[in-house]
Amino acid sequence: MFLGELREQVAEANRSLAAAGLVSLAFGNASGIDRERELMLIKASGVACERCTPHDVVAVALDGGAAQGPLRPSSDTPTHLVLYRRYPSVGGVVHTHSPFASAWAQAGRDIPCLGTTHADHFSGPIPVTRALSKAEIGGDYEAATGDVIVETLTGRRLEPLDMPATLVMSHGPFTWGTDPADATTNAVALEVVAAMAWRTLALSPDVAPAPDELRAKHFSRKHGPDAYYGQPAPAPPTHRDREG
Repeated sequence: MFLGELREQVAEANRSLAAAGLVSLAFGNASGIDRERELMLIKASGVACERCTPHDVVAVALDGGAAQGPLRPSSDTPTHLVLYRRYPSVGGVVHTHSPFASAWAQAGRDIPCLGTTHADHFSGPIPVTRALSKAEIGGDYEAATGDVIVETLTGRRLEPLDMPATLVMSHGPFTWGTDPADATTNAVALEVVAAMAWRTLALSPDVAPAPDELRAKHFSRKHGPDAYYGQPAPAPPTHRDREG
């Protein structure tokens, strides 16, 4: 992939967050990674997502080296870098302060899997991290945020693409995916299921989680080797097709 193509994808992901109502002003960001060049592309700090253009996307070395160009990258850059370094399967990361998901984060509660909409996208309850310590907050805060996400997934034995979302305690959600568009889709899905869970518990506070068999069935329909939802990827063109 050309770096310019990824730059446009990252800009589009940021605009999509605003269009979906997941961010206000500059309260969020999306990024993408070029693994061959070992460069992460992320929205510049303070730029409103709805106005993000490829010129507002900053390249940062995966090793945390200096950003390229005159713009300062998002303040959440170290968090994104931690996730890309730890998970080679991740190609895009999104952070928002979307209202329902952030409410669960502020309450310090996992989002329970109460139905099939949740299970279509996430393999179980969406986890919330522990609170950061005073030392972590006073130190390299943004990197510590990434570390506590990794700690949470590792401690719960969750694979990143099976559980492409985590709530950071008292902060908000981070999502990821195979590319920036996929990470954005997961951010949209997260906000939908966060709202559904809140409303379900308001109607029925003692509701039980969806049965494990139903949850596993719905997740496996869309994910993994036995997935059958949607259409198969088109076959690559043959020599005869290219000949016309």
